[in-house]
Amino acid sequence: MSDSVLDIKALTRRFGTFTAVDALTLSVDAGKVFGLLGSNGAGKTTTIKMLTTLLPPTSGEAFVAGCSILTQTVGVRRAIGYVPQAVSVDGSLTGYENLLIFAKLYDLPHREQQKRIREALEFMGLSGDGGRLVGEYSGGMVRRLEIAQSTLHRPRVLFLDEPTVGLDPIARDAVWKHLMNLKASYGTTLFFTTHYLEEVDSYCDRIAIMHLGKMTALGTSRELKDSLGVGAPTLNDVFIHYAGTNLDSGGSFHDVTSERATAQRLG
Repeated sequence: MSDSVLDIKALTRRFGTFTAVDALTLSVDAGKVFGLLGSNGAGKTTTIKMLTTLLPPTSGEAFVAGCSILTQTVGVRRAIGYVPQAVSVDGSLTGYENLLIFAKLYDLPHREQQKRIREALEFMGLSGDGGRLVGEYSGGMVRRLEIAQSTLHRPRVLFLDEPTVGLDPIARDAVWKHLMNLKASYGTTLFFTTHYLEEVDSYCDRIAIMHLGKMTALGTSRELKDSLGVGAPTLNDVFIHYAGTNLDSGGSFHDVTSERATAQRLG
């Protein structure tokens, strides 16, 4: 019996004549940490949007926790949590109010809502800040609240699109400490994108690298380093080798402005 919680089969997304994701095929085992790497514009965010049912694929299929992203979208959405790159909480509400709205959206039983919210705030180190306006939070606190929000319903898979972009090293470490506690406590599978290769080296069980919509490498950090076959390569060497060396591969104007806007809001 397969232990995979995510099965992707020839997943493809085209925008007109442009192919953003090209026949992506891979699987992720339950309870693991999976990193999806690539330059801006490689297709990472498009992949996550398809897997979270926010964007329909042009062709191909994927199953998340046994549910098809094509025909069982409600089941997929109930099985996942999603922390997008852009800020996804309301700064004019308190942390508690943001979580309460999310609890109601996910139809958590009324008798469990307060308990889940209290536990989520405590788990993410925000117990003393639940009554504060989110607009007063630091960037790291905002990200931790978003993770608390996305995991209130105890998802089997948590998708995170550059979860630590714009955060200082201390805040990044704090976010990852809580993510690993989440994985250990609930067996949550983490599927994330990042440009911080030290995060990938430290936390990932497996890694995929994309370039121009195609997957160019898949394996553990050690396996990918060994694949270069010379010297003592770093993950940075691996990234340069498999993600392309084109100096103009940094994504579109929209990609850059979106990432910088997110960093500014969190910072």
